[in-house]
Amino acid sequence: MEIGGGSVTRVADVLKKIAVGSKKALLVTDPFMVKSGLIDRVIEPLEKAGFKKGENYDIFKDTIPDPTIEVVSEGASVFTKGKFDSMIAFGGGSPIDTAKAIGILAHNGGEMRQYKFPNVIPRPGPPLIAVPTTAGTGSEVTKFTIITDTKTDEKMLISGPDIVASAAIVDYELTMGCPYRLTADTGIDSLTHAIEAYVSKKRNPFADNMALSAMSRIFPWIRTACAEPTNHEARENMMLGATLAGMAFSNSSVALVHGMSRPIGAFFHVPHGLSNAMLLPYITRFSLPSCPDRYAECARAMGLATSHDNDEVACSRLVDALDNLNRDLKVPTPAEYGIKKERWDEVVQVMAEQAIASGSVGNNPLVANASEIVNLYEEVWWAGREPIPVGTVKAAEAKKMAL
Repeated sequence: MEIGGGSVTRVADVLKKIAVGSKKALLVTDPFMVKSGLIDRVIEPLEKAGFKKGENYDIFKDTIPDPTIEVVSEGASVFTKGKFDSMIAFGGGSPIDTAKAIGILAHNGGEMRQYKFPNVIPRPGPPLIAVPTTAGTGSEVTKFTIITDTKTDEKMLISGPDIVASAAIVDYELTMGCPYRLTADTGIDSLTHAIEAYVSKKRNPFADNMALSAMSRIFPWIRTACAEPTNHEARENMMLGATLAGMAFSNSSVALVHGMSRPIGAFFHVPHGLSNAMLLPYITRFSLPSCPDRYAECARAMGLATSHDNDEVACSRLVDALDNLNRDLKVPTPAEYGIKKERWDEVVQVMAEQAIASGSVGNNPLVANASEIVNLYEEVWWAGREPIPVGTVKAAEAKKMAL
């Protein structure tokens, strides 16, 4: 790992270390990075080190938000036909996830569906450098990639140690141009990673320390990062927090928020961080009774309570703070986002089934069954009205109370 402002200038040195003898690297990114010129932050140090486009590197710029099996297949074909032997992923979580998946197909063949969790990936992909430009997904350090199956509208979880990038360049200066909405959504995404890693049933002391450290960086600085996009201290804390949270959940897994979030993204094309934000206060309130001591420690790490406050007080402050954070950062409800209630009701049962199938639901400290997940989806729909006791009311009662 190369960490710190300006560390992207060392990309050529990192490539030479992790891909000894590499003759041609594929730079995986998206159209915005190319059109905006941000891709030059990687290209310039490469060319300064003697790399030539078409000879030592080339660009695959067709990644999209919520990468699909079709885009991954296209990228793998480009990689194989172009005789590339290493990759550099530059951008948000989508280009990094796409590059991971391209590597799986390039070295194993077949289709992405056959590598869906819990299926095993036989061979590791080629050497990969992950260079994030958002402080959110933590994909640069995780053993996961999420790819959408367009035939089933399912966000497939693909997992395994061989997915982890060979190197990560964590340069907070690359996030300085991120707009308000992207900063807010990716920031809440990384906060969710940290909280879920800490309360997950797969939690462990190694991941705990990183999760708490991530929370202590993200929560105090997220509002500043949104309001003051060129604030170096805020951007650095958000970027380090996102990477720490990524390492935490890669070693302890995410839980119910992520399990329920992925189907919302797949069916309604809600950005991943935003769908997490819609769910986080409600799922936290639902899960609190199962491990109040853990959630209380989250509140203390975020600066919402001290060691002198009992767990009940700390937990109450935590859920209030998550509600207030969504309000302050203008997180829309599903309705405000433009999702039609009729369509939401039509697919809610399938969303619940997909959430359970992801495996993340089983990591939650309080494991929800399908009917409870449907009820939670219903309550999230009515978010923004009078507070509804999450997990304790039926959908019809929730609707009646909201009206």
